[in-house]
Amino acid sequence: MRIATAAYPLDWFENWSAFERKVRSWVADAADQGAELLVFPEYGAMELSTLAGRNVSMDLEQSLHAVSERVPQSDAYYTTLAAEFGVHILTPSAPVFDVNVHPDRPVNRTRLIAPNGKSAVQDKQIMTMFERDPWNVATGSAPLTVFDTELGKIGILICYDSEFPLLGRALIEAGVEYILVPSCTEALAGFWRVRLGAMSRALEGQCVSVMASLVGAVDWSTSVDNTTGMGGIFGPPDTGFPSDGVIATGEIGKAGWTIGDAPRSAIGHVRSDGVVRNASHWSEKEAAKGTLPITYCDLR
Repeated sequence: MRIATAAYPLDWFENWSAFERKVRSWVADAADQGAELLVFPEYGAMELSTLAGRNVSMDLEQSLHAVSERVPQSDAYYTTLAAEFGVHILTPSAPVFDVNVHPDRPVNRTRLIAPNGKSAVQDKQIMTMFERDPWNVATGSAPLTVFDTELGKIGILICYDSEFPLLGRALIEAGVEYILVPSCTEALAGFWRVRLGAMSRALEGQCVSVMASLVGAVDWSTSVDNTTGMGGIFGPPDTGFPSDGVIATGEIGKAGWTIGDAPRSAIGHVRSDGVVRNASHWSEKEAAKGTLPITYCDLR
């Protein structure tokens, strides 16, 4: 499978047509390079708040509502593009108000869309400090999802979620072969935390992880005003994969697609014939269930 993962800059839109032009250009560019799966970053949908004007886009609370109101329309357009270009698309995540999840606060939600028009969503499981306070984004109550696609079984760990091994392990135990990690990080340290999480999940699960990032600075937001990152596609540093585990990577802060080939067959091969067998050996320790016995030794 050929994967395109975005280092995505946010833009100001004067109208909806400007949004459509941008998204179409990005999707067409990836499809022209043979990509079958396109991964956009966390909170990439915040640029939709510009359609409500600067006073709204600059306000933490109003921008949440403005974006959420536009998500059905943007999802519909991504669905059209997925069908037109014959690609799977992970949409930029967005704050979404859903009373089935929380009565009055948004969740951080992304949607995986197949070329046949079918789609499903994944909500972020664990909130960062900024999402907790002052943004007050709600924790997703829906469980992690396995997306069974023509490309393989896909799981999604949104940004901070990728830093928690047991979330990744749950996906691997459910048969996931690709873990998508859409991210939004302000500082270089934040980028590396998520990247190390993504690479660790690829090592532990003998799978492929795909990190997308927001990049650049904008003057119309107080939530995503400065972001640092790049695209990256990672695998286990083992049989059939690069020795450093890096299938493809971009440049820090440089907008554009990072493209890499990560065939499903290579994942199956490393799991059955790798030098190490992390995916199957994890279960040999009860730590996988959080019940590993601990002995304390007082040497004071």
